[in-house]
Amino acid sequence: MIQDSSVAPVTTIATLGQHEGQSVTLRGWLYNLRASGKLLFPIFRDGTGTIQGIVPKAAVPEEVFETLKNLTLESSVIVTGKVRADSRAPSGFELDVEDVQVLQRVDDATPFPITLKEHGVDFLMEHRHLWMRTPRQSAILRVRATIMRAAAEYFDTNGFTRTDPPILTPNACEGTSELFEMEYFDQGNAYLTQSGQLYIEATALALGKVYSFGPTFRAEKSKTRRHLTEFWMIEPEVAFLELDGLMDLSEAFLTHIVTTVLAQHRAELKVIGRDIAVLEAVVAPGPNGERVPFPRLSYDQAHEMLEEAFSKGLIETAHKPGDDFGSPDETYISSQFDKPVLIHRYPTAIKAFYMQPDPVDPARTLCLDVLAPEGYGEIIGGSQRIHDYDLLKSRIEQHGLPLDAFQWYLDLRRYGSVPHAGFGMGIERAVAWICGLDHVRETIPFARTLNRIYP
Repeated sequence: MIQDSSVAPVTTIATLGQHEGQSVTLRGWLYNLRASGKLLFPIFRDGTGTIQGIVPKAAVPEEVFETLKNLTLESSVIVTGKVRADSRAPSGFELDVEDVQVLQRVDDATPFPITLKEHGVDFLMEHRHLWMRTPRQSAILRVRATIMRAAAEYFDTNGFTRTDPPILTPNACEGTSELFEMEYFDQGNAYLTQSGQLYIEATALALGKVYSFGPTFRAEKSKTRRHLTEFWMIEPEVAFLELDGLMDLSEAFLTHIVTTVLAQHRAELKVIGRDIAVLEAVVAPGPNGERVPFPRLSYDQAHEMLEEAFSKGLIETAHKPGDDFGSPDETYISSQFDKPVLIHRYPTAIKAFYMQPDPVDPARTLCLDVLAPEGYGEIIGGSQRIHDYDLLKSRIEQHGLPLDAFQWYLDLRRYGSVPHAGFGMGIERAVAWICGLDHVRETIPFARTLNRIYP
């Protein structure tokens, strides 16, 4: 029988280092098993990590040895064993197994479908509910959770108030062509939100510094590695903030997130296969310990960089002045820096109706995109908002949007309008960059893409 918990306290794999030389109880699952004669090497997982067990036949009762020898993968177990330090083990510890209790044995007739062999992406996504149990996928989800916590923590500890905008909206931030539409009782159409921005502009003018954090939806029919139809967005909005302050905010925010992940998840990043040195370069201090700012380029400077690269044959396609930057453009620009690069003042003609034109050059907008290194593209997009009533009204009309639907938004400019600014960061793109993933489908427990809504 399992030892009494007072003798073998229940713990987790992540905290085994606190119990070296002691007998402990783990509750989890059999991840893998190999045998070498009269020696078994079961690997257990419990959601916090994995640990290899050592089971010499002569050291345990025969029934314990036989139970483990015949145990099937992903069977749920309660294991008792002594924690032993071992520098050769990935975690630095191994477990000398003393006893095992099987809670549910996976039937031999229906073995766990995901093995250590290679599986195709379609198969793994079809079995996403089981794929996430593997060490790499579990590590990604743990890092994701810390990124989300660190993102909220930054704002919570810097005077921001979280305010939650509606998910169902009667209008869109930038038109309705890429929104999921539904009937809303007898009040016409409603849409799943693509951003909480318009609503948190209202709460920012009530509370000063706010942020929202929740699911957002985009119905664009994109199959790229950067797009999901359902994802999580964190969006700060600040009254009396202008573009330079917004760039400072985005830089400090990302620095906090990367610093937190490096402090808490080096083991997980190693499991994922991430080059930690690349992340360390993002937050590396200067020679005197000072924080090194992220590079900042105007749109025109970025365009000139691309022109020069094209003339030297470094990129295949020339960038046309006035066009937005495509993925190859962003990949090249970001490859020139070891930190995220802030690009600001895009052409007004290609940006959203609510963005404030640059008073020095109205053909440019007071906006920014933050491009992650290594070709991960835009992870933050934001702007200073138009705060003049007449200008905002004319921009709504120019974009062909229904003026009636935006009367409440115009009210924000009627009653005590001030300059204000904010940005949005998609969590999944940040996870992809920080974990070094090829596709955003691995950044969220259950990815929703153009061709997948199961499971």
